[in-house]
Amino acid sequence: MNERDQLFMQTALKLAKKGLAEDEIPVGALVVNKRGDIIGKGYNQVQEKYSQVYHAEMNALMEAGQVQKDWRLEGCTLYVTLEPCMMCISACALSRVERVVYGADSPLFGYHLDTEGVLQLYTKQIKNITAGVCRDQSAELLKAFFAKKRGDRV
Repeated sequence: MNERDQLFMQTALKLAKKGLAEDEIPVGALVVNKRGDIIGKGYNQVQEKYSQVYHAEMNALMEAGQVQKDWRLEGCTLYVTLEPCMMCISACALSRVERVVYGADSPLFGYHLDTEGVLQLYTKQIKNITAGVCRDQSAELLKAFFAKKRGDRV
């Protein structure tokens, strides 16, 4: 895990906290181009916009495409605080994202849960997937959110 990944993941965590403040599941994401410029940011807006397509990753990918004026995000890296779901990892591959870096594993909806091999078609397009960057911080945000929803003491 390198320092650059840590720094970008800290930005993704700030975005996750923004979602948390809006009572969304606290997931933050950003797209970084080859030069190291952040070209897309997103946090979950599923509740606000009433659609699953507003996952943090999807929002970051859409903004990056607008900034680059191209849907092809070749050479880019997606940083996200939670392991992407099947929809989001597929969107990364279709967008030609080169690398995905994520924090906490998703035991319910993570792309790794695909046991039929369908995602191999998509994930082979992504050259590198790095897990566990700022894992504990990402997991703590999620735990606090769901504890609050259940009425647990935090």
